[in-house]
Amino acid sequence: MPKNKLYYRLLSELDAPWLPIADNFDEGWEVIGVVDDVAYIKTQKEAPYGKVMSVKLTNNSAVDWQTVITDRGEMLEYVMIANNQLLCVTLHHATHRLMAHELDGTFVREIKLPAVGSLTGYFAKQRDKEMFIQFASVLYPNTVLKYSFATDKFETIFTPKTDFPFDEYETVQKFYTSKDGTQIPIFITCHKGLVKDESHPTLLYGYGGFTHSMTPSFSAAILAWLEKGGVYAVSCLRGGNEYGEAWHRAGILERKQNVFDDFNAAAEYLISEKYTCNKKLGIYGRSNGGLLTGACLTQRPDLYGAVVVGVPVLDMLRYHLFTAGRYWVGEYGCADNPKHFKFLYEYSPLHNVKMNTVYPPTLILTADTDDRVVPMHARKFAATLQAADGGVNPICIRIEESAGHGAGKPLSKVIDEWTDLFTFLFANLRD
Repeated sequence: MPKNKLYYRLLSELDAPWLPIADNFDEGWEVIGVVDDVAYIKTQKEAPYGKVMSVKLTNNSAVDWQTVITDRGEMLEYVMIANNQLLCVTLHHATHRLMAHELDGTFVREIKLPAVGSLTGYFAKQRDKEMFIQFASVLYPNTVLKYSFATDKFETIFTPKTDFPFDEYETVQKFYTSKDGTQIPIFITCHKGLVKDESHPTLLYGYGGFTHSMTPSFSAAILAWLEKGGVYAVSCLRGGNEYGEAWHRAGILERKQNVFDDFNAAAEYLISEKYTCNKKLGIYGRSNGGLLTGACLTQRPDLYGAVVVGVPVLDMLRYHLFTAGRYWVGEYGCADNPKHFKFLYEYSPLHNVKMNTVYPPTLILTADTDDRVVPMHARKFAATLQAADGGVNPICIRIEESAGHGAGKPLSKVIDEWTDLFTFLFANLRD
C-alpha cells in the first residue's frame, strides 16, 4: 500500500534530487518550521501523545535526529515557532495550555491563558516578539488576543459585544467515575452560588467519537439557557481525543458501549451532586452525539426528563449503505461482519426500542436534504418510538426543510432550531 512521504530540497540546490525525511506517515510527521537548516518536526513516532524532534538538513541527507521535547503524557496538539522559541499547545484534562520552550527544548514558561478554555486559532512568525491567538470558553466569547513575549501579557484585539453578565456565572471542571471505574472529566456551567437542591433544569451535552475533543467552547445559545436559570454540562467521553489515541480506541467498535456508560454516569453524577433531578435533566447530542443520546434513551429511559436526538445515526445495521456512512466503518464497525453485527445490534438505538416502555419526552432533529446522515435514521426512529411508547410523553420529530447536516445553515434557521429546542426542554423539564 502506498505511504505518504516527507522530502526536502535545499533552496541553494534546486536542481538536486529530493531527499527523504520520513518514508511513511504512519506515526504522523508534521513540519513545524526550519531554522538555520534545522527542521523541527512534531511526530507520534514512539510517542503516543506527541513529541518534537529536530533534524539537520544537509545537501545529501537528513542527519542528527534529536528529541527536543519529549512525550509529556498529555496531547501535543500544535507547535509553532515564534520569538525563536517553540510554542506548544497541549491538552491538559480537556483544556488547552500554552508552553514556551527554547529551540533546544529547554522549558521557558507556561503562558497563562485568560481562563480554562480552548485555543481556536494561533498566528506568529519565527522572529516576531509577539503572537496572536483566538481563545474561547463557555463564558468567554471567541476573542482575538495579542501576546507580548517581552511583557508576558495579553492585549485584547477583538471581542464580540455581548450583553451578558459573565462575572455572575462560573464554569468548573469535575471528575466522576464511569461504570468500569474510569475517571471522566465534566465541565459544569451555572450561576455562582447556585443552591444544589435538585431544582435546576440541566442540559447535558456529549459527543464521544471520531477523536473529537470536547474542550470548553462558546455558544451564544447556551447563554440564553443559563439566563433562564439552567445548568449546562459537557462530558468528555471516551471516543474523543482528550487523552490520546488510547482514549479514542476505548470508545469505538466493540468498546462503543463505554461511551454510553460514560454519559449515563455523567447524568447520575449531576443528580447525585444535587444540581438537578431525573425529571429536570435533559440530554442533547448531534450526529455521532445523536447516536449517543438515542442509545442512552433506549438503555436508560428512566434516567432522563427530556431527550434531544440531533441529526442522528440510529440504524447501526444499515448506516454504512447510505451517503458517507461507509467512511465510518473504522469507528463503528460493519454489520456485514458477523462479529461486528453482534455488538452493533446490542446497542443500535433503532433495534433496541422496546414495546410498551414509557420513554421520556423526546425531540428528534433532522433535515430533509442532510447528505451526511440521511434523514431515514431520524424518521424510522421516531416512527418506531411512537409505535412502541407506553406512556403519554411527546415523541416529536422536527424536519428542517432545505437544510443539511448543520454546517453553513443560515442564522435564521439556527435561531429557529434553538428556539424550538429550548421551548421543548423548558416545557418538559418540570416537576
